[in-house]
Amino acid sequence: MKRILIVDDAITMRQLVAATLKSAGYEVVDARDGVDALKKLETGRFNLVVSDVNMPNMDGITFLKEMKKNPTHKFTPVIMLTTESQASIKEEGRLAGAKAWIVKPFKPNDLLTVIKKIIG
Repeated sequence: MKRILIVDDAITMRQLVAATLKSAGYEVVDARDGVDALKKLETGRFNLVVSDVNMPNMDGITFLKEMKKNPTHKFTPVIMLTTESQASIKEEGRLAGAKAWIVKPFKPNDLLTVIKKIIG
C-alpha cells in the first residue's frame, strides 16, 4: 500500500484530504506543520507528500527544501495544496522541488487524478 504524508495546519483540511486518499486505498499519515512533518518522515519512506504552503513554525516551501536535503526523501514527489496562486510563489515551490501545485478549494477527484499521474 502506498503511503502519503499530508501536511496542513488546518485539521479540517487534513481530514478532508485523508478521507479522499483513504477511500482511494492509500495509507495516510498527517502532520500539522513542516516541523511535525520532518519528524513524521523519520518513520520511514513515503510515496508522496501533499503539503500546504502557509503554516506556523515551518511553512511548506521551507519544509520542502529541508525534506529534499535528506537522501531518503530527496526523490519523494511533493504536491503543494494551497490557497496560494501567485506565479512567484509557485515558481519558488517548483524550484524547491514541488511536482504539482493545486489551489484550494479543490475537487477531491482532481487531487486523486494528479496523485495517480505522479505515483500510479
